[in-house]
Amino acid sequence: MRDKATPNDLLDWYDRHARDLPWRISPHARQAGAEPDPYRIWLSEIMLQQTTVAAVKEYFERFTALWPTIDALADAEDARVMGEWAGLGYYARARNLLKCARVVHTELDGAFPDTVEELRKLPGIGPYTAGAIAAIAFDKPAVVVDGNVERVMSRLFDVHTPLPAAKPELTALALEQTPQTRPGDYAQAVMDLGATICTPRNPACGICPWRTPCLARQNGTAAELPKKIRKKPKPVRFGTAYIARRVDGAYLLERRPDKGLLGGMLGWPGSDWIEVETPPHDTPIRAEWKTLNTEARHTFTHFHLRLTVKTALVPMDRAPARGEFVNSDAFSSNDLPTVMRKALDLGQGS
Repeated sequence: MRDKATPNDLLDWYDRHARDLPWRISPHARQAGAEPDPYRIWLSEIMLQQTTVAAVKEYFERFTALWPTIDALADAEDARVMGEWAGLGYYARARNLLKCARVVHTELDGAFPDTVEELRKLPGIGPYTAGAIAAIAFDKPAVVVDGNVERVMSRLFDVHTPLPAAKPELTALALEQTPQTRPGDYAQAVMDLGATICTPRNPACGICPWRTPCLARQNGTAAELPKKIRKKPKPVRFGTAYIARRVDGAYLLERRPDKGLLGGMLGWPGSDWIEVETPPHDTPIRAEWKTLNTEARHTFTHFHLRLTVKTALVPMDRAPARGEFVNSDAFSSNDLPTVMRKALDLGQGS
């Protein structure tokens, strides 16, 4: 009979090796009575969706400096929040962030609910995020399954069913492992194990606290797990971005519709993004447009984008058909999403 993986083995390892993260209460502080701030846990989990810890840290620290509480964030201007989010990607998260903050502020007296069921009723909170908040913020024994946890469970139990079909099985295994004692620390411990030891490539099995009971290590299959169904190649879409600068330095910008890709973000007026070369379309302002000989290229979740960039200098009395001019002292390229900044960098370098 093989040795069984126990939460205590992992928690002992976590007590010694927990990552130092700006939203985290250390295990020693937690055991001494310190309590996590649900607002900071929620904010970090929303930011971490589809994004790495390294990318999130700076944004998290800036957000919490600007809006240290849920009430402060609920009172923030939409444009300011969207501007601060620029570059973090997946902009629907920022819109839902504000919606959720305002629901908690106005309907829940500024206090997050502490159960998965109630958390899931809030905007932008799905099963994983609800479980993470319930466990980490409120120490509830909720199952928490992200990519790191899926990898750990698939190797620990040598699961060869490919993802995403394996998700229910891996979730059930993760739930079986979740302890009633210190479930918040345990949830973070499994994620830390996946991020630092049980990594996608070259897992450090020799120093893993679960190395003895790990079936994949015993069977020599750790490097090939978790298995995944091969993804279809991403399609390529094409579009045009128009960067018009007035003679006084003001840029012509427009805010994208709230719904859809980059919703609510500032950007350059342009064409639709479609899977054929961009057909003729109206320009946002009458001008002598210069077409750059390089494209702005960016990859989104479901497609690659290739933007033709056109630039123009326009006189003071020229009125745009779309968008509005933003004075240079009120414009910051940091307020633009990454793809729009790429286009600007090309335009400024031309």
